[in-house]
Amino acid sequence: MNRPDSERRIPVTLLTGFLGAGKTTLLNHLLGQPEMATAAVLINEFGSVAVDHHLVSKIDDDLILLDSGCICCTVRGDLTRSLSELFMRCLRREVAPVSRVIIETTGLADPAPVIYTLMEDFFVAERFRIDGVVTVVDATHARQQLAEHPEPVKQIAMADRLLISKCDLADAEQLAEVSRILSRLNPSAAQVYVRRGEVAAASLVGCGLYDPASKRPDVAGWLAEEKVREARRLAAGQAHHAHDVDRHDAHVYSFALTFEQPLQWAFFAEAVATLLAAMGDRILRIKGLLNVVGDHKPRVVQCVQHVMYPYASLDAWPVEAPYNDRCSRLVFIVRDLPQALVEQAFAMFCAARDRGSRVA
Repeated sequence: MNRPDSERRIPVTLLTGFLGAGKTTLLNHLLGQPEMATAAVLINEFGSVAVDHHLVSKIDDDLILLDSGCICCTVRGDLTRSLSELFMRCLRREVAPVSRVIIETTGLADPAPVIYTLMEDFFVAERFRIDGVVTVVDATHARQQLAEHPEPVKQIAMADRLLISKCDLADAEQLAEVSRILSRLNPSAAQVYVRRGEVAAASLVGCGLYDPASKRPDVAGWLAEEKVREARRLAAGQAHHAHDVDRHDAHVYSFALTFEQPLQWAFFAEAVATLLAAMGDRILRIKGLLNVVGDHKPRVVQCVQHVMYPYASLDAWPVEAPYNDRCSRLVFIVRDLPQALVEQAFAMFCAARDRGSRVA
């Protein structure tokens, strides 16, 4: 008996969540589970220097980096091409058959254009189906992020499931408040509590075909707006607009600092602590790989606003550029924070300067 079209098409899970929510940590736990052995992963990063894909343990032909910008902008074309190429490679048996695709978006992504592309692009929609939008919500920062940024509101409202992360770092009162806020924004989405990124694959899969009608009315409106924008673009014969991969809007942007010499960990940690204490409200995210004196493995640094999380280590330095020179690189995603101020802090504490930077 022939399977229905929805069963023949490859299911796609859109994994979203604001900056620092813990998507990559959660993804690593998921990819270690047998149910995800044949999953392909597409990772979208904001900024010109990519870090997150080096933190994912599944580094093979089924991991694709979408690094030309925020996935809701110019990278939409990359998304369509990547899915199309993945399907054709499977068809030609150049890679093993793929049972599922997971798209991890940048924390600043608007899900609406991505969902619209997956549902309306002819080639993609014939071969892939949205199995669900899963949004990771940081229990320790959700309240402030929702009050200050529109992106997490949309990410939550459009979700089929809400994974409340860092529950091990939040108290019962915080968790109850976050749960109430999420229930108000999206009463139909199941809430799953996550500790240390550990979650069962079942929490991510089997959401069923994406149905905007089951969400709050805003969702259908957002998708309708995307349809109008796309129709106008096609009518005008325009390509997707050019987009600065290091800038999200007039206030939020990213930059990277590079340190040629190995860093003394104590001095580096003091510089970061000073920055977070003084400017944490304007530092949305710090992530990077460090070459530390006395440690042959690259250290992974992650910060969200005022919090610096315990560092981890990769087994080895990435072999591809720009990390093959083993220079330390830190990516900052900030709001109205001049790069020069950050550079000055590191020059003061670490006596090291970014290659080509403008340190006052």
